[in-house]
Amino acid sequence: QVQLVESGGGLVQAGGSLRLSCAASGLTFSWYTSGWFRQAPGKEREFVAAISWNGGNTYYADSVKGRFTISRDNAKNTVYLQMTSLKPEDTAVYYCAAGNYLSSNDIRRDKTAYDYWGQGTQVTVSS
Repeated sequence: QVQLVESGGGLVQAGGSLRLSCAASGLTFSWYTSGWFRQAPGKEREFVAAISWNGGNTYYADSVKGRFTISRDNAKNTVYLQMTSLKPEDTAVYYCAAGNYLSSNDIRRDKTAYDYWGQGTQVTVSS
């Protein structure tokens, strides 16, 4: 069975940093585009960042550009989200996802394009 498991969330002060990890199993992870999404209470799940199958291309939401970095290690079947300069508005449950043939940024930011999802990890940023 395909599984994506996030970890690394927690409580941090504004301006702090966290690194989220997503470990994949049950699929040939190197074949998939990976993405991070987040969802705050009362809001829709929104795109955060995506990375191509080989790590050669990355794409970020404007709200996190310059602060967050997505990366992957296919040998470890893991994708990461390094978050710096965190703001209270970054508070949300963060989800990782994987999808095939996501060949444009319009597709990569579309949550309906992804096939597999993790359970989420909570990130809370205090003022």
